[in-house]
Amino acid sequence: MEKAKVYFTKEITSESLIKIYEKLGVNLQGKVGIKISTGEPGGNNYLKPELINGLINKLNATIIECNTAYSGRRNTKIDHLEAAREHGFVNVDIMDGDGEMKIPLQNGKHLSYDIVGKNLANYDSIVNLAHFKGHAMGGFGGVLKNQSIGIASRNGKAYIHSVGITSDPDKCWNYTSNQDGFLESMAEAAKSVADYFKDNHKQIVYIDVMNNLSVDCDCDSSPENPCMQDIGILASVDPVAVDKACIDLIWNSTDSGRDHFIERVERQHGRHILEYAESIGLGTREYELIEI
Repeated sequence: MEKAKVYFTKEITSESLIKIYEKLGVNLQGKVGIKISTGEPGGNNYLKPELINGLINKLNATIIECNTAYSGRRNTKIDHLEAAREHGFVNVDIMDGDGEMKIPLQNGKHLSYDIVGKNLANYDSIVNLAHFKGHAMGGFGGVLKNQSIGIASRNGKAYIHSVGITSDPDKCWNYTSNQDGFLESMAEAAKSVADYFKDNHKQIVYIDVMNNLSVDCDCDSSPENPCMQDIGILASVDPVAVDKACIDLIWNSTDSGRDHFIERVERQHGRHILEYAESIGLGTREYELIEI
């Protein structure tokens, strides 16, 4: 497979986010959704409105989210919208707030389909805008997690977490011992969303923001403080390549906090999602990093 182009800037500002999006040369059509994590109340590492609002305004986009499988303040539409408002986000669509739908998954090893918020069907284009950080279960979270767990409905999240055993959010936590299966299920769900958009002549672009680099996810209400200095913003039309580039920047960093971040990723065998996602055709781990 030809190397993917991954654009990179060390500058993390509203202006540089717009600039790196424009560098992709993709003209997103129709109704545009920007998929972020609005952040569990209590945490403070999520992407802030002042960083992303410029891109939202440029694309006349809607922030899109889905409810969480775990108990908290984002597992119902009403609570999730209130939490998003408290964090400064407006014009938010909780896509599974009023229902869900199944989308096809071809040749899945673990999942038979993906379950997503029904409002996903309303969008012609998506900016998968991920805060790259660590994650207690996945090792790390970037655009692959943002497109799998992030776009899955509450029941869909349970289905992925349980490696296809149950879509019941109250029962899924009983089936979390198959770590590689969980990572592979995330990759399969992300591929399902990518195929759904491709088959319906819709578009997705991928951006990872490497700031507030905690080993904990924005879904954690009490995350560890960042252990590394901010690195930058990366963008690509290939989700595997952009997440792999982020991992490589961590591994090659001279930051003293990298060892703690790497330990979290390695403990969860987190890089396996990249090799599996490549093996099922979601993208490539071979890339050219182009600094702008």
